[in-house]
Amino acid sequence: MMTNNMETEGRADESSSSQRDPPQNTGSYEFSLTPQDSRPTEDSQPAEKSVPIEEAIVVDRKAIEKLTEGLLSHYLPDLYSSKQALLELNQNQVILLDTLDQEVTKFRECNSLLDLNSLFTEAKFYHGKLVNIRKDMIMLHEKTTKLKKRALKLQQQRQKEVMEKEQQREKELERERQLIAKPAQRT
Repeated sequence: MMTNNMETEGRADESSSSQRDPPQNTGSYEFSLTPQDSRPTEDSQPAEKSVPIEEAIVVDRKAIEKLTEGLLSHYLPDLYSSKQALLELNQNQVILLDTLDQEVTKFRECNSLLDLNSLFTEAKFYHGKLVNIRKDMIMLHEKTTKLKKRALKLQQQRQKEVMEKEQQREKELERERQLIAKPAQRT
């Protein structure tokens, strides 16, 4: 019974796909049903009591071709659209990877700019320190110059005082000499 059902189904599919071409026995294929392939039908016993049937089924080559064409025509458009979708997805992924690479490059540049900014900030800080040190050195130089001038003036004043004291002592000595009585000379 199962064989008759399958043959009529094969013929029904064949006649619906092409009513002009009658089935020809140009080449036949044998298919055998294994116990896993056997399915119970309405007329058969329940699965527990069914006996595996192994029979050879003869199917026409044109029927196989028609079935193959029908199967391919049914699934190929979806496969082509899936292929196109995958290609588009692949292109989008490539674009996304390029964009991501550019963003990573930008972030690296930003990080290097931050490092550069910190270097400039540090350079500015040390430049300020150098300016302060220079001001301190100029101020110290001015103070030492003033101290040298003052020391020179003090030295000159002391020398002047020493010279004045010496001149005064010489004057006093001269005066004492003049005050010392001189014996009168007889003439």
